[in-house]
Amino acid sequence: MMNYFLSKERLEELKKEYEHLTTHRRIEVAERLKRAKELGDLSENAEYMEAREEQAQVETRIVELGDIIKGAVLIKKQGGSEIIGVGSTVEVAKNGTTVRFSIVGSNETRPEQGFISNESPLGQALLGKKVGDSVIINTPSGKAQYEVIKLE
Repeated sequence: MMNYFLSKERLEELKKEYEHLTTHRRIEVAERLKRAKELGDLSENAEYMEAREEQAQVETRIVELGDIIKGAVLIKKQGGSEIIGVGSTVEVAKNGTTVRFSIVGSNETRPEQGFISNESPLGQALLGKKVGDSVIINTPSGKAQYEVIKLE
């Protein structure tokens, strides 16, 4: 089973989505399928085909969410630690520019808001590092060096 690093809030969001899909959406799609079957010939019934496709999407998402919830590992804020881990907020410098972000699990990644994945090249490179360490990663425009300035 795979581990999914999630904040408590994100885990609750996913559990609510799972609950909604398994109770309300599953029933709605089943009703839609039932109505479409009543229209007759299934081989040429567009409504039926669309309902089957929607059912497949709902069931796929239910399985996906179930796996994520089962494999959830809650992220704990790393405050007080001297080593970067999932849940750490770091400040790094690259070419004189300072950037601040938090390292989160891949399900919570929002780079534009300062949340990068522990599986991203930069996230992976920073895990286990501490203030004063430098990391070099390959980017589409070449190698980039980051120095850890601050760790929260």
